[in-house]
Amino acid sequence: MKVLQTYRIGIVVLLLTMAVASGRAACMSLSWVDQQLSYCNRQIVRTLSLLPNDSVLPRSIGPGAEQWQTTNVYDWTSGFWPGILWYNYEHTGLLSDELIAISYTERQRPLVSKAHQPDHDIGFQLVCSFGHAYQHTGRSEYLKVLLEGADKLAALYNPKVGTILSWPHAVKNEGWPYNTIMDNMMNLQLLLFAAKHGGPQQYRDMAISHARQTMRHQFRADYTSYHVALYDSITGQFIKGRTNQGLSDDSFWARGQAWGIYGFTFMYRETSDKTFLRFVEKIADAYLRRLPKDKIPYWDFDDPKIPNAPRDASAAAIVASALIELSQLEDNRSKGRSYLRAAKSMLKTLSSDEYQSRQHNSAFLLHNTGNLPAGYEIDASINYADYYYIEALTRYKALISSQKRK
Repeated sequence: MKVLQTYRIGIVVLLLTMAVASGRAACMSLSWVDQQLSYCNRQIVRTLSLLPNDSVLPRSIGPGAEQWQTTNVYDWTSGFWPGILWYNYEHTGLLSDELIAISYTERQRPLVSKAHQPDHDIGFQLVCSFGHAYQHTGRSEYLKVLLEGADKLAALYNPKVGTILSWPHAVKNEGWPYNTIMDNMMNLQLLLFAAKHGGPQQYRDMAISHARQTMRHQFRADYTSYHVALYDSITGQFIKGRTNQGLSDDSFWARGQAWGIYGFTFMYRETSDKTFLRFVEKIADAYLRRLPKDKIPYWDFDDPKIPNAPRDASAAAIVASALIELSQLEDNRSKGRSYLRAAKSMLKTLSSDEYQSRQHNSAFLLHNTGNLPAGYEIDASINYADYYYIEALTRYKALISSQKRK
C-alpha cells in the first residue's frame, strides 16, 4: 500500500512539475509575444493622439507625469520614434501604420543636408528610421539617404586613431582631446550597411578598425567598459578612459556595457570574425554576472546606494535584443541557450506591471535612467528604451516562428 501511495504522490509531483513548466513555456509563447506587441500598438495610438503637433518627436516622460517631453529631428534620439512605428507596422501589417511610419521617417531628411554638421549619432538617427524604411519598401530614395548619411559619418573617422570621433563639440568648445564613446559602437551599422549596398568598401574597414580599437582600449581587464576613450589625435595613442554618464571614470555604467554587447554582436554577424564573438561573450558574461535577480540592472553597477539606486530598463531592453540575436549566432550551443534564457527573463520582467507603463503614461516602459550625473531623465520613460523593447519582442517572435516552421 505504501509503495502504491508513494507512486501516486510521485505522479502528482510529476504532473505539477509539468504544469509549471507548461505555464512557463506558455508565458513566452507566440501568443504571449503578440499580446505584448499589441500592448505596444495601443500605447503608440495613445502617443499619437497626445502629441501637440505632427512636427515634434516624443523623447521622454518624467516619473509621475503623463505628457511627453518632445524634441526635433536633430536630437540624437530622433530616429527611435520612426523605428518604433516601423516595428509596429511589422506587427500589424496595416497600410495606415506604414504611412505613419513613412511620414515620421521623411522628417529625418534634413540630417543629410549639406548645412547639417553631424556627430556620430547620425547612425542612430538614420538606421532606426530610413534603415527600416528601406528594409520594408526597397525604395532607392531611402537607400540614397542612408549612403549620404554614411558619408557624413565616415568624415569623422581619424585614420591615426582608427576610430570615429564621437563629440566634435567637446573638442571644439570644451577643450577635450579626441574622444570615442561606447555608444558609437551602435553607429557602425550605418557604415557596414553602406559598404554592402554600393558605398565605398573602406567604410567596412573603418567599422572594423573602430571596433578593434574599442576592444583594445575601452574595456578593463575584467571586461567592464569605460564610457569614453580619449586619444591623441596626432599620434593616435590612447590617453585614458573616463565617464560622462556613469558614476565615475572607473565604475561599471550599465547602458555603456549594453551598447558594447549589442555592437560587438552585430560586428560578428557582419564580419564572421570569431575574435568579435569571443569578445562579446566576455563582456556579456561580465554584465550578466552583476545583474540583480529580476535581470534589470541598476543604472551603474557600482552605485553605493544599491539596492536603493535607480534601475535602467533601457539597458535591459538593449541587452535582451542583443542576446536574442547572439543566441542564434553562437557556435557554442550551451552558451546560446543560456543567452536566450537570460533574454527571455529580461523580457518577462520588462513586460510585467512593474516595468510596463500601462495606465501611467503612453510609453512602453517605466524606470529608465538617462543621464543621472547631469540630473535628467531619471526613473523616466524614454524613447530608446521603448525602441529596443519592441525590437526585442519582434526578434523573439521571429525566432519562435522560425522554430515552429522547422
